[in-house]
Amino acid sequence: MSEQKKPLIDEEGLRTDGRKIDEFRPITITLGYLRHADGSVLYQQGKCKIIAAVFGPSEVHPKHIELPDRAILRVRYHMAPFSVEERKSPAPSRREIELSMVIRNSLEPVIMTELFPRTVIDIFIEVLQADGGTRVAGLTAATLALADAGIPMRGLVAGCATGKVEGKVVVDLNDIEDKEGEADMPVAYIPTLNKISLLQMDGIMTRDEFKEALSMGINSCMKIYQMQVSALKSKYGQVEAQAKEEE
Repeated sequence: MSEQKKPLIDEEGLRTDGRKIDEFRPITITLGYLRHADGSVLYQQGKCKIIAAVFGPSEVHPKHIELPDRAILRVRYHMAPFSVEERKSPAPSRREIELSMVIRNSLEPVIMTELFPRTVIDIFIEVLQADGGTRVAGLTAATLALADAGIPMRGLVAGCATGKVEGKVVVDLNDIEDKEGEADMPVAYIPTLNKISLLQMDGIMTRDEFKEALSMGINSCMKIYQMQVSALKSKYGQVEAQAKEEE
């Protein structure tokens, strides 16, 4: 006799990790995590652990790829071989190449690349431990690393995935919900511009479910944005206070 499958949402409306349907996982932000990067962050969202590092603006090599009117933005999203349950190849996969492009396209509207012609800004996103939602967590981390590097931006990008699990719209899918749920919808939002910079969907939702998922996603992004702002203020408020003391 086969073992009965455990429901992803129990009778009390709680998910496998004890969260409510509209609750995202605990987030921890550690800015300036890497010594040799211009800007960096260790971003933890539940069991997801991601390091993002930014270098630049710097000289372009080879020279023929430089742009005369703006900086080139290069993004590398990569999952460490030990980040998933079954060890993956260290070589970049087709999915990682695609997500690097998706994250770059989501960041381009906010980065003031026109201020740094003929240069390059490199963004590295390394997933140390994956547990669902890594593309939006990586995008959120990259934004923080850019701000930590002092790159001028029109606003911060905050990301959070929503989806459908056992017929209910939920926020911030973990790995099992991502794999066994009915739909996954990554959302990234720029609060200062009131614009969506990323919206994808894999699975099936009704029109009403889609509207509900989008609304819940934007609300979650707003909350994560406030955490981004708080983390940056906390770090640079201390730097400013220390500078005043030294004067």
